[in-house]
Amino acid sequence: MRRRQFWALVAPSVVVMFGFMLVPLYRTLRWSFERVNYGEAGTFIGLANYQAALSDPRLGRAVVFTIGLTVVVGVVCLVLGYVLATLVNGLGRARPVVLGILLISYVSPHIVGAVAFSWLFDSNFGGIVDYLLNAVTGGAFGEPLWFTSTWPNRLIIVLNVVWFMLPFSMLLILAGLQGVSAEMMEAAQIDGASPLQRHLYVIVPSIRGVLGFVVLILTMDVVRVFDSLIPLAPQSLTNGNESLMVYIYRVAFAEATRNLGLGSAISVLTILLILVLLLPSIRSVVKEARA
Repeated sequence: MRRRQFWALVAPSVVVMFGFMLVPLYRTLRWSFERVNYGEAGTFIGLANYQAALSDPRLGRAVVFTIGLTVVVGVVCLVLGYVLATLVNGLGRARPVVLGILLISYVSPHIVGAVAFSWLFDSNFGGIVDYLLNAVTGGAFGEPLWFTSTWPNRLIIVLNVVWFMLPFSMLLILAGLQGVSAEMMEAAQIDGASPLQRHLYVIVPSIRGVLGFVVLILTMDVVRVFDSLIPLAPQSLTNGNESLMVYIYRVAFAEATRNLGLGSAISVLTILLILVLLLPSIRSVVKEARA
């Protein structure tokens, strides 16, 4: 391919990436140093927005909740995704059907899936979870306040995010399992390795790069969780389940002050946090690619 043809094909993508990524990033970084009123030019105020953000206890609570959610969902999706991928990998003709069923939650819009998921815990829409819980325990635990109490609400948030992200993790790990060398598996079996040993010492090391990439994507997606919390955590401001994205939205757009400069500063801090969280995964993926 000639250089002119190459740039003719690449140029549209570069323009789109510049328009939808670099320009908003520049405006966010610029506004983070300004006092911005909607419809007016910003006024430079230096680091005042960052000082206000770092002194706001809501930011600390949102960071703790978001990191905790990311760690829990990441571990659960990685472990269950591996188990599901192993089971699906052993299927025959039924594999496409099973994959299609498992992927329904992932291809559904976040907000639609979250609303439907909330109905499982809402007595106004049947509350099948409360019904089953009372049937099993005989009403010993009463009716948990799923949408107002801190830990019951965190439980349904974790379950919803896992329900949404698990198929993606399973699909990527399944692709990695199909690339594991059959000769290595056969050699391990001949050497007397148990099924658990084959997974720990043959399969997992063989797909380490895939697992690192799964962790990378999970971290980015869970840190950016937003729309599913609208129906699942309506009281997040008071029960401590406010994520960083919800916090930014409320500060910049929803609350009476509508402080776009402060929201931009929190967005910049969130980008830095994401980079810190992604650094181990990026190093692992790069190391694996070089190897």
